[in-house]
Amino acid sequence: MPVVIKTKSFDENFLQLSSEEQKQTIKALRFLAENPRHPSLQTHKVEGTVFIEAYASMDIRIIFERTSDTIVLRTVGHHNILKDF
Repeated sequence: MPVVIKTKSFDENFLQLSSEEQKQTIKALRFLAENPRHPSLQTHKVEGTVFIEAYASMDIRIIFERTSDTIVLRTVGHHNILKDF
């Protein structure tokens, strides 16, 4: 199982989510740690970047980087966070 590292930006944005969105994100993070290719995450590369996007819900996205043994969580938020990447 990969090591999961949260960035300060991820933590700050996570705290801005509603409690329900935080629950959805925590569930998605469990899937991500256990199986980054879990179908519910719909993981895919963010076009033109090294970042990967995963769905915590229809609106909440988790942006991360992946190496063979590490997942670095960059940010989380509503779909419009993609404009920053």
